Order: sequence, then structure tokens, then C-alpha cells
Amino acid sequence: MTGLWTGVVVAALGCYLLKLAGVALPAAVLDHPVVRRVAGLLPVAMLAGLVVVELLDDGGRYGADWRTLAGMAAAVVALLLRQGVLVVFVAAVAVTALLRLVT
Repeated sequence: MTGLWTGVVVAALGCYLLKLAGVALPAAVLDHPVVRRVAGLLPVAMLAGLVVVELLDDGGRYGADWRTLAGMAAAVVALLLRQGVLVVFVAAVAVTALLRLVT
């Protein structure tokens, strides 16, 4: 098993344990402010990790082209306009996809 697959298995196990904790832990633990803050930041951290992985190729070099950068710029504009995470994500994907379709 490669290091990548080990990471995938560990992440999947961690996600499963987090889901299990949400059902098994008492409400007093889940309502703690620190737990709520961490739970709110986890999706953002995971999405940021996915973006970084997709921007780098196998050799660890920067692998994005100008269309990807335009999509990221659209995401930054959406963030500056205080849009939600889903709108930011869709803006980045849509701009990148449209530019790849046109060029």
C-alpha cells in the first residue's frame, strides 16, 4: 500500500470516527464552543487541502494553467463579496470549466 492510499484510509477512518462521535457523544460535549468551532472549520480545511492537491502535479511542481488561476480569482472575488462556501466553489468551477470549453 502506497503512502497515498494509507492517507486515504486514515482520512476515511477519521471521518467515520467523527460521524460516530456525533452520534455517540453526549450533547454537552458536542455543544462545547471549541468542538463547535473545530467542526465548523473542518470542511474549509478539507476543501483547502483538495485545492492544494489539485494545484500540484506528481512531482510537487505547480501544475495549474491560466484557466485554473482565473477560476481561483473568481473564487477570491466571491469570497470578497462575502458569499457562502458553495457559491465560492461553484464560481471557481464554473469559470474554469467555461474557459476550458472555450479555449
